[in-house]
Amino acid sequence: MPAQAFLVDSSLWGPLKELWETVDGAVLRRQPESVHLLDLQLKKHKSHFLSLFRNPPKSAEQREKVRKASTEGIAIQGQQGSRLLPEQLLKEAFILSDLFDIGELAALELLLAGEQQQPHFPGLTRGLVAVLLYWDGKLCVANSLRTLIQSRQGKTFTLDLSGELVALTSRFTDELMNQGLTKRILTLVSEINVTREFEKLQKERGLGNEKHRKEVSDLIKESRQALADSLFLWTCQSPLTKDDTLALIGHLETVTAQADGSLDSMNMALVMALLYCLDVSFIEQGTEDREGENPLNNVWFGFYMHSRLMDGQPWKLPGLQALCRLAWALSLRVLSQLPQGSLVEFTEADEALADQALLGDVFLFMKEGILGCESFGQEEFYIRRLHSLITDFLALMPMKVKQLRNRADEDARLVHMSLQMDSELPSSLRKDLDHLMILIGEFYSKDSFGLELGLEFWCPTESLQHTSLQGSYLGMALQRPPHKQVVLSKFVRQMGDLLPSTLYMSYLRMLKGLANGPQCAHYCFSLLKTNGGVSGSPVSWEHFFHSLMLYHENLRRDFPNPDAAQYRHPPIRGITQREMEGLTSFFQLLTTIITWSENARLALCEHPQWTPVVVMLGLLQCSVPPVLKAEVLQCLAAFGKSPEIAASLWQSLEYTQILQTVRAPGQRQAAGIEVELNEIESSCEEYPLTRSFCHLISTLVENSLPINLGAGLRVPGFQPYLDFLRDSVFLPFPTRAYRRPAEKWEVADAVLEVFHKLLRDYEPQPSDFVQEMVELQGEQVSAHKPPGHSIMFHLLNDSPMLVLCLSLLEEGVRQLDTYALFPGKKHLESAVLHCLRLLDLALQKEVVFMDLLRESQASLLVSPLEQLLQGVSPQTRKADHIVNIARYLYHSSSNPEAAFQSAKILRRIANYPNIQNRLVGDFTHDQTVSDKLMAGFVECLDNEEAEEGTEKGDEPQKTIGRIRHETQIHILNLLITSLELKTPNLALYLLGYEVKKPVSSTNLQDPGVLGCSRSCLHAILSLLQRGTEKRSGPVLTQQAPHLAELCYQVIYQLCACPETSGPTMRYLRTSQDFLFSHLQHLPFILSSETEQKLGVVLNTSDGESGMEEETRSVSGFLHFDTVSKVRRKLLSVLDTIDFSQDMPELLQLDFFERTQIEQVISNCEHVNEQGHTVCNVKLLHRVLVAEVNALQGMAAIGQRPLLMEEVNSILQQVVERNRVRRSLSAKRHALRSWRSLVETLLTACPADLIPADDRQLIIRDLLLDLHDKVLSEDAAGELMPIVAGAVFTLTAHLSQSVLSEQQQGVGLEASSGFASIANSALHLILRKLLDFILCTGGGYQRLRAHLYGSLLYYLQIAQKPDEPDTLQQAGKAMWERLTAPEDGFSKLQRENLAIIESYGKALMEVVCRDACDGHEISRMLALAVLDRILSIDRQNQWLVYVCNSGYLRSLVESLRQDDVALQSLLTPQPPLLKPLYIYESKMALLTRVAKTGQGAVELLRCGLVAQLIECQVVMRDPSGFIPSPMDRYRQILLPTLRLFQVILTSTTMNHQQGAAQVLQWLIVHADTIQSLLRCQELSMGVLQELSLLTGIISKTALPGTINNINSAALMEFQGHINRFQRLCLSLLGRLAGSERERLLKQSLLFITSPTVSDLRGVVLCAQVCANIMEYCQTLLLQSSAQAQFSICLFSPSGSEPAGRDGGRTDLSSTLPSMTYSRTPSLGLVLYLLKNSAADFFRFHQSHRQSLGKLQSLDQLPPEELKELCQGLVSGPGGVEKISSVQRSLLAKRRLVQLINNRAKLLALCSYVIETCLFVLWRHLEYYLLHCTPTDPKDSLLPGANSFGGLQASGGRGLGLSRVSQQDLDLVRIAVSFGEALQRKLLEVEGLYSQVRSRYTFIQALVRRIRGLLRQPKS
Repeated sequence: MPAQAFLVDSSLWGPLKELWETVDGAVLRRQPESVHLLDLQLKKHKSHFLSLFRNPPKSAEQREKVRKASTEGIAIQGQQGSRLLPEQLLKEAFILSDLFDIGELAALELLLAGEQQQPHFPGLTRGLVAVLLYWDGKLCVANSLRTLIQSRQGKTFTLDLSGELVALTSRFTDELMNQGLTKRILTLVSEINVTREFEKLQKERGLGNEKHRKEVSDLIKESRQALADSLFLWTCQSPLTKDDTLALIGHLETVTAQADGSLDSMNMALVMALLYCLDVSFIEQGTEDREGENPLNNVWFGFYMHSRLMDGQPWKLPGLQALCRLAWALSLRVLSQLPQGSLVEFTEADEALADQALLGDVFLFMKEGILGCESFGQEEFYIRRLHSLITDFLALMPMKVKQLRNRADEDARLVHMSLQMDSELPSSLRKDLDHLMILIGEFYSKDSFGLELGLEFWCPTESLQHTSLQGSYLGMALQRPPHKQVVLSKFVRQMGDLLPSTLYMSYLRMLKGLANGPQCAHYCFSLLKTNGGVSGSPVSWEHFFHSLMLYHENLRRDFPNPDAAQYRHPPIRGITQREMEGLTSFFQLLTTIITWSENARLALCEHPQWTPVVVMLGLLQCSVPPVLKAEVLQCLAAFGKSPEIAASLWQSLEYTQILQTVRAPGQRQAAGIEVELNEIESSCEEYPLTRSFCHLISTLVENSLPINLGAGLRVPGFQPYLDFLRDSVFLPFPTRAYRRPAEKWEVADAVLEVFHKLLRDYEPQPSDFVQEMVELQGEQVSAHKPPGHSIMFHLLNDSPMLVLCLSLLEEGVRQLDTYALFPGKKHLESAVLHCLRLLDLALQKEVVFMDLLRESQASLLVSPLEQLLQGVSPQTRKADHIVNIARYLYHSSSNPEAAFQSAKILRRIANYPNIQNRLVGDFTHDQTVSDKLMAGFVECLDNEEAEEGTEKGDEPQKTIGRIRHETQIHILNLLITSLELKTPNLALYLLGYEVKKPVSSTNLQDPGVLGCSRSCLHAILSLLQRGTEKRSGPVLTQQAPHLAELCYQVIYQLCACPETSGPTMRYLRTSQDFLFSHLQHLPFILSSETEQKLGVVLNTSDGESGMEEETRSVSGFLHFDTVSKVRRKLLSVLDTIDFSQDMPELLQLDFFERTQIEQVISNCEHVNEQGHTVCNVKLLHRVLVAEVNALQGMAAIGQRPLLMEEVNSILQQVVERNRVRRSLSAKRHALRSWRSLVETLLTACPADLIPADDRQLIIRDLLLDLHDKVLSEDAAGELMPIVAGAVFTLTAHLSQSVLSEQQQGVGLEASSGFASIANSALHLILRKLLDFILCTGGGYQRLRAHLYGSLLYYLQIAQKPDEPDTLQQAGKAMWERLTAPEDGFSKLQRENLAIIESYGKALMEVVCRDACDGHEISRMLALAVLDRILSIDRQNQWLVYVCNSGYLRSLVESLRQDDVALQSLLTPQPPLLKPLYIYESKMALLTRVAKTGQGAVELLRCGLVAQLIECQVVMRDPSGFIPSPMDRYRQILLPTLRLFQVILTSTTMNHQQGAAQVLQWLIVHADTIQSLLRCQELSMGVLQELSLLTGIISKTALPGTINNINSAALMEFQGHINRFQRLCLSLLGRLAGSERERLLKQSLLFITSPTVSDLRGVVLCAQVCANIMEYCQTLLLQSSAQAQFSICLFSPSGSEPAGRDGGRTDLSSTLPSMTYSRTPSLGLVLYLLKNSAADFFRFHQSHRQSLGKLQSLDQLPPEELKELCQGLVSGPGGVEKISSVQRSLLAKRRLVQLINNRAKLLALCSYVIETCLFVLWRHLEYYLLHCTPTDPKDSLLPGANSFGGLQASGGRGLGLSRVSQQDLDLVRIAVSFGEALQRKLLEVEGLYSQVRSRYTFIQALVRRIRGLLRQPKS
């Protein structure tokens, strides 16, 4: 079966929907490029228009095909192959085919479409949906036709479309018209009938629930209406042909009216079409070519028309016939006045036609039939046409009007006579003039478009310079008004002259209509004013008010005593029915005039004779029917619109006791309005008085609410009125009886409106919660609270008022669910709206209310409203209040405002997490309700009429669009708020996630798949997806950016939250291809949230998405193909953020004080929902106006307008400020999102997605662009911190990328320079970075912290990585090293330095200033930057600046201030560690400075050591600290020691000065230092301390250091130095002796699996030994150049017990125990020498092995690689996670560490060997050659020749045990300097020392020692 057999030309819905969207887009929405699309669509669908509404015919062939579809299958367009369809579907297709009489294939296609669209119509089957689609298709065609005709050019209106479009539509519609469109429309309109269609559908069960019935009937009605409108719009623009016009008349002959006598809206359109056909007014204007255009000039046409309308055949509606005759008569009259009238023979008949029309009661029909139609007031051109009919009749047929007046006068006389004679009224009375006046009154009293057409009836008589007059002819004072206007105004005036009583009411009603509008009211007021003066006419103010006073006088005399029994009976002399009607008409006229004209209001109110307000209030006290009283109250309400009158009106109301607020003593029962309500109105079952009273209170409350109302007589305030409204009107309203059912809802609406206004204007104040007392007739009584407080109290309790409000909501939603019209529906909807607003206001204000209540400790009990709303409803016995509120969303199409309020309330409730859980249960408890609720939310989000606009439109249409948009915003905010709360929450339920199972187990599907209903997520996605397939991108971002932002935010939250991320990402990827389709269109023109969302979605996609998807996204952002010169998407997104921001100017104030105003403004600021700080403009306005009102005196009153003007300018300024803040905030947001996206791309994307070289180029582009934007002149400072953060991240990534590239050995040899990124680019980045630092000036210190960080990362790029020390370099000659070519690192470093130096002092100043004071982090980073720059600055320019500018001294002196803070760090729980880090940074910098001789000298000159001497922190005894403070102590001590060491090394020239100062420091802190040297436990930290300490002592604690001080001090210093010597030697004993064993064990472990710290331990140990041996050597050398005068440090005894040639026995037993006071023996030195030699060979071998491994790194087995990495990776299983490339890099780094460590150890061992040999030689030479042994018998002289002393007298001996001959003999034997040891030592020299420095030093010493030992005894 061929594929095109199905779905060809039989589409009854899809293509037609597309057609309508194209027409709508082209004509009404004016989309670009739409003309071409429209042309295509019109060509495609021409047949649909030509055979309007005709269905494809049935055929046997099709039937057969469809029947076989269940067995053989059927081909479907857009799907491959054929598809088998279920039998049931085919059955339904046949039913549908018979039902609508359409082809079987078309029916099948319609059903399939219904199945596909089913998710959009929850609760309907596919068949029911198909019925909707069928009629929707019809409506689309009809709407398209109407819109096409509307776009034509013509005589009545224009849409301002392009010429091309108008030509296209005109051509197309002309062709349709010529093919008989009119007759087809007329046939359809009479054939299609809702009742008939419903009967057919009912028979086939084609109707569903109430909503479905309503939708179907609406579609049918709208289709008919659209067809009729098409004809009407055509005739507006150009007349119909003769035949078409006659056909139209033929149709109208058969038209009947509705039950109330009015036409339905479709027939209305056709009647208006005919009236426009008969309209010739445009010919008068002479705009058209008269002959050609107008068919009325055609004689034949005129003949047919005339004969058809004159023909005596009565129509079904005689009034309609009369109307057409009148229109034709007026056209003939116009034509007869034209110069060349071609219809002369008929024009004479106009009089006769008009007479016939009048006989047909034409004016009565116009009032009832036309004005009674509800669609009449909704179409401007209907109104204009009827206006021209009425005015033409009055202007063109003045004689007819005169006849009518004469006839009326005659009739009035007859009536008068018959009344006097008490006879029957004559039957021949005509009421034509009556009807005409009433018609005019009715017609002009409704003005829905604000056209004020009634102005044509008023001729400006007074001078036009009058200010209050803004007539239509302003500024043309001398010009005569048009003739027609003169005639019409004459008609109004003349009709009022000598007015017969029968016309009195009609005339007043006419005036009431003509006074409708601001200018009309003014003219009418003037007319009534002048009438009284001239003629004493009965229609004048004078007459009215005089009569009123008389009534009042008469009735007041009858005013009964309220306690008297006859009060129930009306008095004898009452007001007759006619008088009643007259008074009612007068009051209505008065009300209209003063409603519109404020001048009239004030003039009448202040009139001394009339005093209308007083008289009216007086009348209210009299016994007058409630209806009249109601009118009086309405009138008073109109007076109350002026605040000036309102205040006095309150007092008068209170005084007259209309509502009795004060009971007279002894009075038995109430009086006033309360009685009227309970006794008169209730028994009549009509409540006009109550409604008017509510209206009056509502008006007065809006304008002024007096606080002290009724003071003196009762407790002042509004309370009695509120109690009456609540207890007597509102609470009983449901239970009262109503004659007119609608009135029930009118009463509720009126009273709720008052409550709403009172609560709306209430702001809770602390004073509301304090019980205040007032004095009343000598006693204290408690005062009333503000009315708003009382309403709040009732709403925050389970009060009858709240219960009634909630039951009203329940009743409202129940009534709406019936979809039926019922009396009072409008008022019920309004009452419901007020209830919802009350709840919303209560929720909004309850937080402040309850806070104030708590603070005041008053005894009120209230509950939060959101908890009360969870209570059980008395009607349904369920807790369904919130569900009822939510159900209003389901009716958003008919009640947008209620849906909006409902969404608002739900959003407020959603903020409470504890309620969410309950809500989910309530919403999902009943499946049908749950479906409805979901459908309601979705429908609100799906709504296509929503419009985002800033300006409030005038037309109601626009505001409805705004309301729908706000509803969407509230729903999205509700989702966003809920998603942040714990699960289950409302958002998850509404978005279609699982709420009963774990959220992550959700499986999201497209709507309709696997029974998945359409959720809010689908609605949000379809909102966002609209337009993504086009080039212009998502429509929503342009039309409603705020909405788009929130939609993206919801999706972002779903993707970012771990629980929902999985299902969401899966769904977005599989079903929607969401990410890619949206990324393509970035940057949107207006975006703030967008990139953040996309950034995080990318981030989340990291672990989730398929590789291919992600590659698309990333490459989409970065555009790798450099060939296409497209700007990278990331950069183009950045381009959309405008860095400049226009700031509002400063306030220019004349009256207010600027500082105070600024203070007030800042007091009014608050943080809004989006997190912006904005000023509350309304609150500010209130404050300022109150301030202005508080001014006293005449001067203030005179200046009030100026003051108000200034208040306005302040408010405008604040609005502007808020805008700027919002704009900045949006930019910040966008920039942050962009930054997080960039960071995500650089950190979370796998390395293989972005190749390294591309990565560097991307970072380069981003960095340069960011800098360019931020460095531009007008960049906003607020954006800088985010940019700085981004720059920091980018630089860090750049540095990392370059380093990793070098580690992999790429790019070093490349000619382009350093890495993939060229040096020039790096320089550019550095320049921009330095510019950025400089442009931040003095402020922005925290921001510079980021930039310093960036600079450090940047400078790190040029830092040379560690290279292995192969021990070969030393062999190279100095010349070779000097002439070696410069490597890339040095080159880049040199160029960097040149750039930095080119910035000169400015940059130095900024960095140094930041280093010296300010925020801690900035200081640390600035210090680090200084350190880094000093390290590469070979010329020392920076160093010179730092020294000369005083910054160095400042840094040094600040050490003292740090002391206290540092001491506090040594407590077990220190405060913050900031001081420690800053101290470390400072010391690091000072150490860097000290590394140059110049710097070290400078530091000494600045008194560095003196400062450190004064620091107490080192004195704190660190022993006994728990480990953590101990570590902190080390962090303080070690930098100091390091600094000293560097200073001592650097100050070669002034060594003496430096050493003396450092020695002083040692002595001041001697206790601490000795305790460190004595340390029992040799941990890693202790070894670090010792290695530095011994290094310093070896350079300072020397005899020659101290000069120029007196002997006492010298003695003390000497003692300290001796103690340091002893301690150092005993330490050597421990390290080389007792402790060595333990340390050695550790080091053996080290070598098997060494970690970084273990390696350092061995080095430190060796370092300490080397330092002490160096110390010994220096001491020996300093004491004397020759051995015989040298001092002795080691005793000759206790020689090393050993076997031959260094074979060791157990050390611990053989070595004497080293007490601290004992002198170590020479054996120790020998022992150290041997061990060092042994260690040297061990280390040398290990060094060679590691070097070998490094050279053959690629061949190493994986286990070994893993083992090497283990040293650098912490945590178990860490190595497993690393990639192989990374692993080999780590192994390489580890090997370099090992090699360099071993090289260091070798150097130390070799040095120890050399010093040991020297010390050994020196001692042996002394002992064996120069020492004189003593006799053992000699006494032990204490203190003489103390060991190691510096006295010059006598020989050198040992003070503790004198050297005996025996000792000396023992030495010779004990010093086992065997052959093996000598060989070893010489080998060390051969292996190592030769290439290093001292040639044959070891060799010489070995030879000498050997000689000494062999020498015979002297």
